[in-house]
Amino acid sequence: MIIGVPKEIKTNENRVALTPAGALELTKRGHTVFVESTAGVGSGFEDEDYIEAGAKILATADETWANAEMIMKVKEPIAEEYGRCRPDQLIFTYFHFASSEELTHAMIKSGSVCLAYETVETKDRQLPLLIPMSEVAGRMAIQEGAKYLEKPVKGRGVLLGGVPGVEPGKVLVLGGGIVGTQAAKMAAGLGAQVTLLDVSLTRLRQLSDIMPANVTTLFSNEYTIRRLIQTHDLIVGAVLIPGAKAPKLITRDMLALMRPGTVLVDVAVDQGGCFETTRPTTHDHPIYIIEDVVHYCVANMPGAVPFTSTVALTNATLPYALQLANKGWEKACLENQELKLGLNIVKGKVVYQGVAEAFNLPFHRLEEAIAE
Repeated sequence: MIIGVPKEIKTNENRVALTPAGALELTKRGHTVFVESTAGVGSGFEDEDYIEAGAKILATADETWANAEMIMKVKEPIAEEYGRCRPDQLIFTYFHFASSEELTHAMIKSGSVCLAYETVETKDRQLPLLIPMSEVAGRMAIQEGAKYLEKPVKGRGVLLGGVPGVEPGKVLVLGGGIVGTQAAKMAAGLGAQVTLLDVSLTRLRQLSDIMPANVTTLFSNEYTIRRLIQTHDLIVGAVLIPGAKAPKLITRDMLALMRPGTVLVDVAVDQGGCFETTRPTTHDHPIYIIEDVVHYCVANMPGAVPFTSTVALTNATLPYALQLANKGWEKACLENQELKLGLNIVKGKVVYQGVAEAFNLPFHRLEEAIAE
């Protein structure tokens, strides 16, 4: 198979979909890997590194897309890339379709086969291709939240860990999944008082057993959220419903309950956000303020630490990419239920229920989409 790795062009996206080590694993199995020139530079990988691994460097994005049977990306195609997507071409990346109707219709129109990292799912309901970036984003949520709690950037002026004689800051984490767990661990490690909410008692019991003493677990409901946001300095939105829009756990009217300078970090922004006032931001302009509440809603948080993120992502995606390349996407997806669940749009037809429901689109069984 011919695999293309284009350079990411979303604002301040420095990650790349494949490391030289990943390229080597593909090329030594007889596959061709085309990498757009300088695609890996932002993550610390030079063109020469890919050449040594057996990949070939192409000068432009147009060449990379035009020559590839499978495109491996990090972020979803943006408007500039829509025209490069070809019928029957496999695009393997994060799509987060439920947060963008424009992207969904563009990919339907393209006729491409869209296999989304974020909906590949194991038998035990794990999301193996989302986990590494969720781990990064969860930890970054505290790192960035701590920064924006500083007074010069309109935060409350609170040091999360406090100092002797001064109580530490308070962190509220909404959601006990991968993002929430990593955020809680990071905040606890800094010495903050952490409250972690989830709707699963089973998960709360697990977290209660593994979390340090400065983390309190509580069952999540609106009453509890309204009470806690009045006293917490940093609030992290870490709720995920695979392939669907995130629920709005904090509504606009709740902002009035918060103290001026409270910081909201919405890690669920790629899925529409779990705060009603969420709108996507970039690393260039990461925050905005509504009613004296600081909102950090960067849609590609792991892009700020591209070396760590790129290596972690390739570690997770490569086994699946090898299956797709060795067998072709149809056989690989029909034989592997995990990959099958990653398919969202196939040749103009929506084959993932959450995406169909998000925009009232017809839902098609995969076998029907393949047959037509």
